[in-house]
Amino acid sequence: MSEAGKKLLFNLYDASEVKVTDPSLVRYVNLTAQIIPHSCGKFSRQEFGKSNMMIVERLINRLMQTENNTGKKQLAIRIVRDAFEIIHKKTKRNPIEVLVEAIGNSGPREETVRLKYGGINVPKSVDTAPMRRVDTAIHFLAEATLKGSSSGKKRASAVLADEIIAASKGDMKCYSVGKKEERERIAKSAR
Repeated sequence: MSEAGKKLLFNLYDASEVKVTDPSLVRYVNLTAQIIPHSCGKFSRQEFGKSNMMIVERLINRLMQTENNTGKKQLAIRIVRDAFEIIHKKTKRNPIEVLVEAIGNSGPREETVRLKYGGINVPKSVDTAPMRRVDTAIHFLAEATLKGSSSGKKRASAVLADEIIAASKGDMKCYSVGKKEERERIAKSAR
């Protein structure tokens, strides 16, 4: 496809140059080219259809699942677009690539389940499915954005940008990587 006909996310960022480095997540991190990440619920009718949805749209949809942003897709798109601009200014890299790295670094690889043995609950450590790793990572990023912006000191886009940059570097001080480490630590103790 020629340079003029190429679809760029928000008419700025090329998703085709992004590579998923974690081999377990390649199938579940979709990087199809879209100008505006809005599929109108096309993938909601089939089981595991969300793996066909662009990863940026999944983040946008997760940001909408809060009490203040319920159903406000344009607001969520604006938050992500502004966050991507901040990420691009700070890192001089493609923000989609930074987001994919952040998802890889903030998705827990091991979790616990509760098993019942004779009336008592026993925690058991299990490996996390790749689809759940992506879902959990996106949930942690959205939760960090909500908690960081609820005080009103920083805009949601700035909080999201800082969280994605810190998570892409694997910084333990950021919320999403800290939650991942906490879950993995609990799972390790339940082995």
